[in-house]
Amino acid sequence: LPGLMCAVSLAISTLFHDDEHGGWFAQIDEHGEPVGDTKLCYEHAFVVLAASAASAAGADGAEALLAEATDIHHRMFWDAGTGRCVEERSRDWSEVDGYRGANSNMHTVEAYLFAADLTGNAVWRERALAICERIIGIHARSHGWRIPEHYDHDWTPIPDYNQDQPADPFRPFGATPGHAFEWSRLLVHLAASLDDPRPWMEEAAEALFARAVDDAVSDEFPGIPYTTDWHGEPLVEERFHWVMSEAVLAASALHHLTGRAMYAGFVERWWSEIDEYFVDPATGSWHHELSPTMGRSTRTWHGKPDAYHAFNALTLPDLPLSPCPLETIRDR
Repeated sequence: LPGLMCAVSLAISTLFHDDEHGGWFAQIDEHGEPVGDTKLCYEHAFVVLAASAASAAGADGAEALLAEATDIHHRMFWDAGTGRCVEERSRDWSEVDGYRGANSNMHTVEAYLFAADLTGNAVWRERALAICERIIGIHARSHGWRIPEHYDHDWTPIPDYNQDQPADPFRPFGATPGHAFEWSRLLVHLAASLDDPRPWMEEAAEALFARAVDDAVSDEFPGIPYTTDWHGEPLVEERFHWVMSEAVLAASALHHLTGRAMYAGFVERWWSEIDEYFVDPATGSWHHELSPTMGRSTRTWHGKPDAYHAFNALTLPDLPLSPCPLETIRDR
């Protein structure tokens, strides 16, 4: 593990690092040149997450990388005035895009929870709570627990955003049940990390889960659709491996928290569907995207772009809700 994390830390510190302006590129080509020149909150949250993992594994240079990553996220993306993160900045940081997104802030919550445990600095946990209080406690609650994903510069929801691109891989139109499950799980982890968790957090975690189940889970068909409209009707009905992963993780976390058999039942059901439809016996990996009839699809994604969600689904349910899994794995 330390050797692997050293390689990850080195790649982030060199290949993807912007030596001129600081921060990291989201993507580089085969010549090592950046593809696009903007700096994105989403990708920088994952740098914080990777640096936390490398630090927990004791990789050379990881502590310095984590210090740089948290400093960049603090200075360039965190907006203290709104208690959330901005989405995108120019390469030299001078310009801030007007779009605001829930997705990048959701992954920032995850990254901040890891950073809080690995650095011992409670400010990251406080900021994770601030994000959840606003995006979930205010916006999701006021929209019947369907999470508005897209906002303008002052965090006013844009419900018709990308209405002509409903299957966009990162900014789809409508509500995203997989994100409801993911936020639900993160709320449970965040609550478990606090000495005095807010009562609304468990309520919201269960409400998000219930809304996603009511809107997107059918007794007639396996899997979970990618998006629904604002009335809860399935819109993009392709099934993604990451949605199934987050569904079982949320059900596992809520079962751990509440002990309710209902959640254990969903865990069993969804693992059965993953085994039957998503696991690829020829390669051992999972199919990333399936059609509504559970055949392979490339409507939104080509190939298998990540194993992150599947790895979490296979790993996190066996670990405590808090501290972050890196701390537990390191201690073990």
